[in-house]
Amino acid sequence: MVMSAWRVAAAQYPIEALADWDAYVAKLSRWVADAAAGGAVLAVFPEYAAMELASLDPATMGDLQGSIETVSALLPRVDALHTDLARRHGIWILAGSAPRKRTDGQFVNTARLFSPDGRAGRQDKLLMTRFEREEWGIVGGQGINLFVTPLGRLAVLICYDSEFPLLARAAVEAGAEVLLVPSCTETMHGYWRVRIGSQARALEGQCYAVHCPTVGDVDWSPAMDHNRGAAGIYGPPDRHAGQGFAMPEDGVLAIGDESAAQWVFADLDLNHVATLRADGGVLNARDWVEQPGADRLPHVTIVDLT
Repeated sequence: MVMSAWRVAAAQYPIEALADWDAYVAKLSRWVADAAAGGAVLAVFPEYAAMELASLDPATMGDLQGSIETVSALLPRVDALHTDLARRHGIWILAGSAPRKRTDGQFVNTARLFSPDGRAGRQDKLLMTRFEREEWGIVGGQGINLFVTPLGRLAVLICYDSEFPLLARAAVEAGAEVLLVPSCTETMHGYWRVRIGSQARALEGQCYAVHCPTVGDVDWSPAMDHNRGAAGIYGPPDRHAGQGFAMPEDGVLAIGDESAAQWVFADLDLNHVATLRADGGVLNARDWVEQPGADRLPHVTIVDLT
């Protein structure tokens, strides 16, 4: 059974130096507990939030490639912790993405979605920014996953991926109702690119988009030195043509205080997605197919987490 109405929490998550593994456990446990206490059934953490774990190895924390290797090696422990927290609080968690070393030796940027019953799915970032390509040596993954869950159909567009409409559209064509957009941006230019992308994807797909960034200045990390932005939950700026139901005029359901460490909460109702797609003031989701080239969409893999 799908929950049509539920609360989401989007993290403005601070990257910090950690004294040891227990400090990370305590920090993440506190953040998840606070999201659950606020009524959220889905907590969304940002892109590269896991990179603060590089501080656990003083020998490599100041080295970019060493940091990537350190964090990737810790992923099994990180994922076990998220599995436990999701089960303990009865909450879905999109973990902060991290570099993941594949069997071919290359690194991809991977977000993982954890369910309260112990199951999980993952989404690799598909399009690399310049710093990922030219400095980090991170490569793109393959394909969009659509997560079928009791919360509805969710897709993950990691940061730069949100700026490319065909990726989101492929997910929408497969049934996505909520797009999760974890990000990591060092300038407000980058923040606004991802925010504008998120709002545009919500407009085009007549769906929700949940955007959450890393925040804070990190002088010890060559990977995460500056982090700017604000978490936001967006819908299409539209109203029902017949009965008068309306999203906010600017499409902003909730927005955080720029670069503060905080959760941002919003209540989502998937019935509103269905209503606007069927009888909104405009019908972007339906009318997409009238564009030249509208059928050239990436493949989508269905991941059943029900």
